Amino acid sequence: MQVTVTLVADRDKNPLSSDHIDAARDAAARAGGVPSLEIRTLAPGWAAEFAVDGTDAAAIGQALDDTAALSGIDRAAQPSAGRRKKVLVADMDSTMIQIETLDTLAAELGIGDKVAEITARSMAGELDFVESLRARVALLKGYPAREAMAIVMDKVVHTPGAERAVKTMAAHGAHCALVSGGFTFTTSVVHAELGFQDHAANTLDIAPDGNFTGLLTGRIVGRPTKLEILTELCGKQGVGLDGGAAIGDGANDLDMLMAAGLGIGFHPKPIVRAQARYRIEHTDMTALAFYQGYGEEDFAV
Repeated sequence: MQVTVTLVADRDKNPLSSDHIDAARDAAARAGGVPSLEIRTLAPGWAAEFAVDGTDAAAIGQALDDTAALSGIDRAAQPSAGRRKKVLVADMDSTMIQIETLDTLAAELGIGDKVAEITARSMAGELDFVESLRARVALLKGYPAREAMAIVMDKVVHTPGAERAVKTMAAHGAHCALVSGGFTFTTSVVHAELGFQDHAANTLDIAPDGNFTGLLTGRIVGRPTKLEILTELCGKQGVGLDGGAAIGDGANDLDMLMAAGLGIGFHPKPIVRAQARYRIEHTDMTALAFYQGYGEEDFAV
């Protein structure tokens, strides 16, 4: 099997150097591989990749993780064939945007501490997501909805590199879906802004008087749903799950991350960091494109 090693740096703070590349090549050799002398620069000082023959991706990945000289450098070792994925399913909160929408909504209503505590336990895998979601939404009952939701939307900040990565994948034929355990009032806007073709999330019920009822309506989007949507979209695109990419930060994302050919923990919670095969921990969402072999010249924006 041929494996491709991709290295991504924060080029403003810790630019990718020949020393980083040499350290990665040495790590691949220690894992039993034969690294190529040819280095492909994806973006100067930012990302590069090289091929390795003779060993498997997991062994190389572990060797890269054990290399102190690569501290602060994001990296991926994956089979060279099929790296450009035909499907992307992405989490939204703390992944494609930099807030947790329910926590932000609750804070505006003065119940932030109660909701944030449940959120943290859910994302850490300590609570069932759907049960925790219903418990948090129940705390919204009786509070006015429209103004609070508008304030949340004003606080949405896109993750750096998110629009670049999503629109680049879409421009090269991938079907991209924003699938969130958050809410449709946010995903309906964010998915279009970032270049996703589809979105799915939970819908907050609002009474005729304009107040939250404390209930959800329609399909509940939780951990199993994300995997279901990934599987469905891969089928429509005519690829197996290995032809899909998934990215997220919390326990709610683990099923899709473990099933996808490229499952990435993005600045992941500890439970995700321990299990995700691929991670982005030091750089921005552009690494999602770099890991698939897209270079700066391929970017759609």
